[in-house]
Formats: sequence, C-alpha cells, structure tokens
Amino acid sequence: MRYRTTLALALLLLGAAVLLLTGCREGNKAEGMRDESTPAVKVGVARAEEKPAARQVELMGSLQATEQAEIAAKVSGSIVTLPVVLGSRVAKDDLLVEITAGEISARQRQARAQLEQARRNLERERKLLAKNAATPEAVKSLEDTLRIATAAYEEAGTMLDYTRVLAPFAGLVTRKMANVGDLATPGKPLLQLENEARLQVITNIPESMIMNVRSGDRLPVHVPSAGLSIVGTVAEVAPTADRLSRTAPVKIDVPADPKLHSGQFARVSLPAGSARTIVVPASALTTYGQMERLFVVDAGRARLRLVRSGAAMNGKVEILTGLKAGETVVVEGSRTLVDGQPVTVE
Repeated sequence: MRYRTTLALALLLLGAAVLLLTGCREGNKAEGMRDESTPAVKVGVARAEEKPAARQVELMGSLQATEQAEIAAKVSGSIVTLPVVLGSRVAKDDLLVEITAGEISARQRQARAQLEQARRNLERERKLLAKNAATPEAVKSLEDTLRIATAAYEEAGTMLDYTRVLAPFAGLVTRKMANVGDLATPGKPLLQLENEARLQVITNIPESMIMNVRSGDRLPVHVPSAGLSIVGTVAEVAPTADRLSRTAPVKIDVPADPKLHSGQFARVSLPAGSARTIVVPASALTTYGQMERLFVVDAGRARLRLVRSGAAMNGKVEILTGLKAGETVVVEGSRTLVDGQPVTVE
C-alpha cells in the first residue's frame, strides 16, 4: 500500500514537470513570434559624449551691509527727541537721538565763568608786572590757570555735543531699541544703522579649500528670495580657520540691487576642481515614477537603461551612472518604445 502511494506521487510530480517544460517552450515561442511581429519604429539618435565638467561646491551665507553701526549714547540722560522709526532713511549728520543734560549745561556755564575769571586775573597781573608790581612767576602761574580753565570749558562743550547723537553715515534704520523717555547710558545700544547701498555676503569656507580663494576672485552668488544670480568679488579672506568648525569666514562684495537686503539667505558657488562626465541631449532622458531612464540603440533594437542624472545645462544633461561614452541614445520617439523593440535610425 505504501509502495503504491509513493509511485502515484512520483507520477504526479513527473507530469507537472512535463507540463511546465511544455508551457515554457510555448511561451518562448510566443515571445519570439511577438518580437518578430513588433514593427520597427523610426527614432532620432545622438551619441553620449564625454566632456570636462567643472565641479562646484555650494556654501551657505547671508547678506549684510558693509557699513553698519550700533548707535549708542556717550553720556547719561533721558531721551527727549527720537525723530526716526524703523525703516527711516537718514543722511550723514542727521539727528538721531537727543538727550537731556542739565548737569552738563551747568558744568559748561561753570567752566565759562572760571575761564573768564582766569582771563581777568591774568590781564590784571600783566599790568602789575608792567609797573614792576608783580613777579614773572605770578604771571606764569596765572597763564597755566588760564590754560586749565580753557581745557575745562572745551571739555564741557564736547560733553554737551554728545547729547545730540548724529548719523555717522547715510543709511537705513534697521533696529530701534529705545523710545522717548527712556534712560540712555553710555554703551547701551539705541538704534542700528546700515548702509544698504553696499552689501556683502558672509560665508564660511572649509579649511581644505581656503587656500584656493584669494582677494579679488569672482564667485557666483545666488539669492533665492530675490531670484537673483549675480557675481561677487572676494573682499576679505580670514588668514586662519576656526578650531571648532574648521572653516574660515570670507566676505564677498556684491553689486547693489533694489531686491537685495541685509539678512537675506545666499548661496555661494566655489570651484572644486574639474572632472570628466558623460552628457546627452535632455530629450533622451525620461522619468517613470522616481526612476530615470533612456533607450540605447544596440544591434537595431532599443535597449532600456536605468540611469542617474546630474546637472542640466544648455539643453544637455549629465549622466552619472548607467551609460558609457560613445553609446547611441534615442532622443526622438522614445515615448512609445519598449525594451527590445526594433528601431530604424533616421
């Protein structure tokens, strides 16, 4: 009984294998008939070319004004006048802040009175010396006193001038940290002023590439928010790299443009040497989902290749993998092609 069961199972497996083999042969035959019956398609072709490609490294940076200053008072006092607001444009020497300074005014009046008294005393002593009623030492002492009084008066005048804070250059008020009535103290920022007529891009370059950058070099700069691609000139290069980030700051002057403002994000392209790359016409490349593909003509048939593309430039696209230089690629009529389809080259 066990022998008969085993024999039946073996016969069943043998029959299944015969049927599978027959189906494969018929499938291959049908495939061959389909290949032979598929009509040839006329296509346009081009050769994959190997060309030198300049490699670029993109660095992130930001725009800032070449001229910028934090405006602060040099003396203490309450703010009584603040004629600017955020965004105000000012000319050089325009009034920005005025501070009360009663004690400084009183000090100036006191210094003026002492100066006038010193002048009168010196004049009287000189007259007495002319009559031999005074000594030269007394006159010299009063002359020293006059010089001291003059210096004290000039100092008080300078301190009084500090109560009016003027714009050091023409520019735009970009920050306002004080209001009328606030107490101004020496060193405390009140306003920030920037000259947006002259802008720079500040970026950090890796230490391995810093030796390739020199003052005067021209580098491509792209500002996405303004939609501008411009060329900047390297103005300053730090001689040493930061020990933590291993980068060195570089300042790049950019031409003025109404669309450019301080604080905008910018990308700086830095040459990173040259290499060889394969390029084909952009029309040869098609996408299927997330896959990039093209067709290569081989022995009269279209062969599908999955590739990975790189940079696109002037109607050409860089192929990083999946293609060799000199191969013939389909550039026209590839939309309806299938792998292995016969083609006729126009």
